[in-house]
Amino acid sequence: MSNDVKESFANDAPPAPAALAAKVRTLAPSMTRSMQRVAEAVAGDPAGCAALTVTGLAELTGTSEATVVRTARLLGYPGYRDLRLALAGLAAQQQSGRAPAVTADIAVDDPIADVVAKLAYDEQQTLADTAAGLDTVQLGAAVGALAAAPRVEIYGMAASGLVAQDLAQKLLRIGHVAYAHSDPHLAVTNAVSLRSGDVAVAITHSGATSDVIEPLRVAFEHGATTIAITGRPDAPVSQYADHILTTSIARESELRPAAMSSRTSQLLVVDCLFVGVAQRNYETAAPALSASYEALAHRHRATPRGTRS
Repeated sequence: MSNDVKESFANDAPPAPAALAAKVRTLAPSMTRSMQRVAEAVAGDPAGCAALTVTGLAELTGTSEATVVRTARLLGYPGYRDLRLALAGLAAQQQSGRAPAVTADIAVDDPIADVVAKLAYDEQQTLADTAAGLDTVQLGAAVGALAAAPRVEIYGMAASGLVAQDLAQKLLRIGHVAYAHSDPHLAVTNAVSLRSGDVAVAITHSGATSDVIEPLRVAFEHGATTIAITGRPDAPVSQYADHILTTSIARESELRPAAMSSRTSQLLVVDCLFVGVAQRNYETAAPALSASYEALAHRHRATPRGTRS
């Protein structure tokens, strides 16, 4: 995907105030250090920054006015004035009590009850951030391509490979031909046979996993429609993606690696794709789901006590 296209995604429509913090978390890793300081400042103190002029924010963060404006644009705002308005809206939400405080990382000596509470909060935040930052135009286009595809190939490694399997199984249950690949050699050899109308999906949190990028590149070059589900929309995988679906970049800690947070956000995107495809193809999807439920129903009946299965 070209830089011009990427910039158009960033500037199509300013994100709502509630989505600002999610946008910062998603884009911060790809920013320069000076732009990160601006982004972290506005996300950390929206009320204080909303009261500052562009010069004031530049002085606060030790950057330049040009850096402040570039950061605002990267976050999806036409200019600094629009960013200030969003900051004021976010500050109002926080003052009304609707924005929860960020919890501390999980410690080695945390009681299990605290572990449950912290993980539950982090999972909720990851899902909220992903939903807030998900481009519904791109999502709709991806759903349309999947709904019409005669064949779908899905690539993912390690934790992302499990998500790839989940998407393939969901599509299979509603009558679509879908395959998930975690073997990079098999993925490439299958991608060679894809043609126009087929769809290839790459799932990679970093956006830089070569074993996922390579089959997506091959599918792209053979005319298939390509979709990337990634936490870094400017990563190498985007070069070969017709549609990019961005997941949340959640906070990591020693006991909560990236694979945990990325899986949560990826599964939300996969569920959105599945439900969207099922809606588009409801007349065939609904009977297929009913048939699969009926085929497995006997396996879920309890065995009477005192008998052997």
